[in-house]
Amino acid sequence: REDIAMCHVFAGQNPANYTFETRSVRLMGHPTSVRLEAKFWVVLEELAEAQGMPMAKFLSALYEEALDINGEVSNFASLLRCCCLNFLDPGFDHERLAAEAAETREKLAKADAA
Repeated sequence: REDIAMCHVFAGQNPANYTFETRSVRLMGHPTSVRLEAKFWVVLEELAEAQGMPMAKFLSALYEEALDINGEVSNFASLLRCCCLNFLDPGFDHERLAAEAAETREKLAKADAA
């Protein structure tokens, strides 16, 4: 109906934003694929950059850390979507993220050197 346009800003967005995009990744040495809407991949690229890591290393590190904390990662794609939403939340602690990123990079460098 033309008289109802409360969601036009969402409904009228570029369909490329919500087109599924599947990427091949390695998680703990195992090849797999992750299917997300294109817009989430854009945010994940920003998140990986904020962590100072290439996307592949970021995804692998996130998966391993989630596995360590939770004992399993039952839905990695959903975890990634929620990471994006948290990252974009105005109340998100970007300073803490930067501090944790530096710590993670240091641990990964030590592990790679060993």
